[in-house]
Amino acid sequence: MNIKEFMAQDHKDCDRLFSKAENAVAGGDWAAASQSFNAFVDAMERHLGVEEEALFPAFEQETGILTGPTEMMRMEHQQMRTLFAEMGEALQQKNTDDYLGTAETLLIMMQQHNMKEEQILYNIMSQRLPEDANQWLEKFHNWEKR
Repeated sequence: MNIKEFMAQDHKDCDRLFSKAENAVAGGDWAAASQSFNAFVDAMERHLGVEEEALFPAFEQETGILTGPTEMMRMEHQQMRTLFAEMGEALQQKNTDDYLGTAETLLIMMQQHNMKEEQILYNIMSQRLPEDANQWLEKFHNWEKR
């Protein structure tokens, strides 16, 4: 398994958690929504953290490209985190419309973001980063234990 395959699978895993939370909110099951939303945010923070603290710096060091794709991805990560906070607030207030509206915005952003990573950035990383995917997989799992 290479970096692209592993990270793309993690995108899908995060998407499933996102959908589970969204369905719970739509169904008015606030306890399940809260649990699913927290699991989604935890999974996303793990994913984003691995990119920001391990993959992106390794890519930048290997290629010498410090501005460009990784800089754009970091900016988009911050935008996503803002939406996570807005969704969390809507969840606390049990405001279905606000939650689902913000979730729709986040979904579009994540789809576009993931496509850029999966079609461009991860391909380059899989080719250019010196460590094999098993080492990256180990780093990812170590991140989960934090």
